[in-house]
Amino acid sequence: MKDQYFTVNLHGQGEQLIQKSRFIGYVRRVETEEQAQTFIQEIKKKHHDATHNCSAYMIGEQNQIQKANDDGEPSGTAGVPMLEVLKKKDLKDTAVVVTRYFGGIKLGAGGLIRAYSSTTSIALNETGIVQRKLMQKIKLTVDYALLGKVENELRNAAYRIETIDYLAHVTFHVLVTMSRVADFQAWIINMTSNQVVFDLDGEKYIEIPARKKEENL
Repeated sequence: MKDQYFTVNLHGQGEQLIQKSRFIGYVRRVETEEQAQTFIQEIKKKHHDATHNCSAYMIGEQNQIQKANDDGEPSGTAGVPMLEVLKKKDLKDTAVVVTRYFGGIKLGAGGLIRAYSSTTSIALNETGIVQRKLMQKIKLTVDYALLGKVENELRNAAYRIETIDYLAHVTFHVLVTMSRVADFQAWIINMTSNQVVFDLDGEKYIEIPARKKEENL
């Protein structure tokens, strides 16, 4: 599993008008090629009267699956430029369909490439890009005497507390970036004078907007 990667929000769309042709871009997060193909067919069915429904998708931790389809546009002027946008942004598990309603004015090869790539970018911007970060789930158990101190320090340091269990002892369920686990444990041990029990509780991805920065995530 990658420590972090970029993808899109679950779905979205954007459009533009170029020389009287209407270009509508649809975006969806997909995890398999089957999901990508289902998405493409949904858009084709929705816009069965469109001139073209061109598509591209990139799937897999190492971008193992990369496909592009011009759907009748001149070869290399639609699907490939769309895929290049995904590759340039390094967006994993992402599928895009750009629907075109021809407006009567031919754009030429260069114009088509610009139209399909820019529509893809518009649709991606409207959908939103997120960073998925792999986190270590840690259960942190202390006595009640340390409750206030530990909670305040965690929140002040911007660590993400998922839940707190108030039982015989207090257990914090905290998410920590994989690369920071050792430093986090050392910090807690020092803060509590080693009056703490750690339990690594699995891993999970969290999502944050691509432009958002959180110091301890």
